[in-house]
Amino acid sequence: MSDIVYLNGEFLPRERAKVSIDDRSFLFGDAVYEVLRAIRGRYFEPERHLARLAAGIRALELPDPAALGMDPMAAAGELLHRNALLEGEATVYIQVSRGAAPRRHAFPPPGTAPTVLVTVTPFAPRVEQRARGVAAILQPDVRWQRCDVKAVNLLPNVLANQRAAVRGAYEAILARGLTITEGTHTNVFAVVDNVIRTHPNGPWILPGITREVVLELAAGEGLAAREHPLDVEDLARATEVFLTGTTTDVMPVTAVDGTAVGAGRPGPVTSRLGELLQARLDAL
Repeated sequence: MSDIVYLNGEFLPRERAKVSIDDRSFLFGDAVYEVLRAIRGRYFEPERHLARLAAGIRALELPDPAALGMDPMAAAGELLHRNALLEGEATVYIQVSRGAAPRRHAFPPPGTAPTVLVTVTPFAPRVEQRARGVAAILQPDVRWQRCDVKAVNLLPNVLANQRAAVRGAYEAILARGLTITEGTHTNVFAVVDNVIRTHPNGPWILPGITREVVLELAAGEGLAAREHPLDVEDLARATEVFLTGTTTDVMPVTAVDGTAVGAGRPGPVTSRLGELLQARLDAL
């Protein structure tokens, strides 16, 4: 973990960064967050990440840090410098909560300052996992109805991902009834009848940045792709399944619930999209 963090306008050693026990992120999960990828000090798709963060702030009616003169991205740049992470790769974590106030469900009085946290962490891409593929399991999607907001209320994701970890799998793929939505920390794609499919944006999934880029890459290659819901039977007959995410890139899934996907190895569509994404990352 990084040694220096940013908290409410200050750069502090991690051990000195403290958040009030009255903070609403701690009491209610009343906060949003964002994770960006930094490569040699440059960010991958920062405008899209910041647009998603801003959308979450608006959706939850959180105070805008900019109104208090706090710039999370400027803080991130300074943190990359102070933590000697301008070479290689790192992740940037930004969290904005409604702030500290006496515990009650309704919003605190206007003027309550948000709690703004920014941290940076060294990152190593999962090259070996991408080369061989990973296993996944299916789990029921019991999350709330606004999964498009990147809120810190992640307990259902945590429990599902723990079940995957116990079974030696990388990810839990979530289903509402028979409809595949996404993973606990990834978006899900499948190649069915030679068409790349993924759940359309909406309240049931997070509008993934890497998901959006991969759809653009597929279009640029002339690959057939549809934002159309998958069901459990579609997943079972898919010739390829893959995951996308900021720290996941394009990750082949070679088995679901112990059953091989396709030939049980990364397929040609997944591999090609992974190469194209990697070229975008390398170009930063």
